[in-house]
Amino acid sequence: MTPLQALPLRETSPATACVPIDTMRMSRADANATAGVFKALADPARVRIVNLLAASGEPVCVCHLTDLLELSQPTVSFHMKKLMDAGLLEREQRGVWAYYSLRDDARRRLRSILAFEEVSHG
Repeated sequence: MTPLQALPLRETSPATACVPIDTMRMSRADANATAGVFKALADPARVRIVNLLAASGEPVCVCHLTDLLELSQPTVSFHMKKLMDAGLLEREQRGVWAYYSLRDDARRRLRSILAFEEVSHG
């Protein structure tokens, strides 16, 4: 059996390239990267997955996600792939089971994307 390994985040993943939404001059590339993250979260099941993983203190087995989400294993795997491709999750292989967690840098990135500053209009 091989040691647990987290899959590395691709440098081109949307989650590594997002800038805050309230940036005055968002480039086309920044907008595309941010849209990629929003696209990954544009499904209620994926939002629930991110919520469950964010609330968990440890990696969660995909077998537990199927029960929690009341979805089939292939459907959960499809959603996990979308979230992985967006650079939001880490995956660890433990025997035949995959365990997922929300990446720390993705958690910070999601916070910064949505961190609006108060602007005075008076």
